[in-house]
Amino acid sequence: MNSTAIITMVCAQGIVIAFASYFFYKVLTIPPKQEPDSYSENDEELVRQQD
Repeated sequence: MNSTAIITMVCAQGIVIAFASYFFYKVLTIPPKQEPDSYSENDEELVRQQD
């Protein structure tokens, strides 16, 4: 394998590792989304509906 092929292979692997690391870090550091309370919509209902 000549030096040009080795340089290309190392650059390609470096770019892939950099993108994977960046997005993995981004996924681990985002704050969780606040999910809506599913019961808050039913506060006005007095009787539970039968199935």
